[in-house]
Amino acid sequence: MKVEIWSDYVCPFCYIGERKLALALEKTGMTAAAEIVFNAYELDPNARKSYVENINQLIAKKYGMSLEQAIAANNNIINAAREVDLDFNFDKLQPTNTFDAHRLSHYAKDQGKQQAYTEAVMKSYFTEGLNISDFDVLTAIAGEVGLDQVEVLRILESSAYEKEVRQDEENARSRHIHGVPYFLFNETTAVSGAQPVDTFVAVIEELKE
Repeated sequence: MKVEIWSDYVCPFCYIGERKLALALEKTGMTAAAEIVFNAYELDPNARKSYVENINQLIAKKYGMSLEQAIAANNNIINAAREVDLDFNFDKLQPTNTFDAHRLSHYAKDQGKQQAYTEAVMKSYFTEGLNISDFDVLTAIAGEVGLDQVEVLRILESSAYEKEVRQDEENARSRHIHGVPYFLFNETTAVSGAQPVDTFVAVIEELKE
């Protein structure tokens, strides 16, 4: 079974959705049989590499809500993450641009490490509060999952894999994908959003038959 996932590293529902998929694959005994491919999607291609404002302030500004409402909304996300054993630390979150992290994902894919890399980047962002556009941070993450750090730094300092990221995003547009996470099973069945584990289980069971 092939599962393509369009997602962004700073998208909390992407991390939650990917964890729910993993639980569904485990539940159906399909973990080893599933080929997971991550495709790049930038929620905000114009995002800066660092911000003075914290995540609550940015959310309030973006959606025209009060700071209290933004905090409440983010607390709901933190609670949703906790339900699938993810620890989101929004107090330490460093909103940033994800283009370079996506470029590096394609190198990780070439090396057979894309799934481990994606998990490590999301954990670094949501749990550890690291700036995942910082080259030193990305190089360290890559090293943790067994990628060559010298090669990683060379890639980051070049324009390598830019075309691949843009192609992922173009593929999303051609499929009319306007939000993430977006899961495509065997190029036929799509699931949009961080759906319940049972929704993923139902799709997997149907495709198994």
